[in-house]
Amino acid sequence: MNFLIGHQYPLVYALAGWLNHEQQRVVEYLQEVNRELRETPVKRRTLPIDDQRRRLAVKGKVCGRKLVEEIETVFTPDTILRWHRELIARKWDFSSKEQRVGRPRIRQEIVEHILRIVKENPTWGADRIQGALANVGFHITDTMVRKILKVNGIEPVPDRPASMSWQTFLKANWEAIFGVDFTMVEVWTKTGLTTFYVMVVMEMKTRRVDIAGITANPNSLWMTQVARDLSGDDGFLERASHLILDRDTFFQPLRSFLKDQTDIQPVLLPPKRPNMNAYFERFMRSLKSECLDKMILFGRHSLERALRDYVAH
Repeated sequence: MNFLIGHQYPLVYALAGWLNHEQQRVVEYLQEVNRELRETPVKRRTLPIDDQRRRLAVKGKVCGRKLVEEIETVFTPDTILRWHRELIARKWDFSSKEQRVGRPRIRQEIVEHILRIVKENPTWGADRIQGALANVGFHITDTMVRKILKVNGIEPVPDRPASMSWQTFLKANWEAIFGVDFTMVEVWTKTGLTTFYVMVVMEMKTRRVDIAGITANPNSLWMTQVARDLSGDDGFLERASHLILDRDTFFQPLRSFLKDQTDIQPVLLPPKRPNMNAYFERFMRSLKSECLDKMILFGRHSLERALRDYVAH
């Protein structure tokens, strides 16, 4: 009997240690709630300030949602999660700082008129388009016409070659077309909210997805290394002939590496045409709405785990 009791001590100690650890988490969370209440004026009950919300979010995350639901009587887990989303939104809200400089923007009505003229008259150049606009009361320079065409992914005549349609291109190369995109995720770190860039690649035919890279510092060296890993003998782009990507400068090192070092041809999407890469756009929206937007992430490892689990399922 003494032998059995003696061998049970490690189990008892382990259980006691776990209980103490769990209780300590609860105590720290309740201490933070109490601290917030003490910092609030007695005569008026107001919502916590950002610093208080941040501290509560950190302590609540350590406890876990289930435990917070059992002990919390002031703020619900959903409230804490909402605070987290609001703090992220504020980080990227520059509306109060925005100052418009330079020439006034061209009215959207003029832009739409130019695009309609080009669609109906694909052989017209900038000068002729400018004249057609003047006939209906829109007076802009031919240089501005060229800029508008360029922004919308249309090469001015005579630089605009006859080319196959997007649907024809996809059908002809579907077996080896891949796409790449990135999204930004806010993660709590020791220095506060940190923006991580997540690069995602998809094989269009099979819808296979690969998380190509995660970084808080997306410089050219990092992007070039990602490109090298993707296009290697065992890389995700091993069977790719074309890689669809947008015109963001984020991808410039990737485009340069593929052109110079591989047989993979980068295919640039026209500006503001996400439907040309609809499968990928749908996946990226789902990744945000179904996974990342519903989580408070603490540290790079929690982000990696969330992405890995989502892609696996």
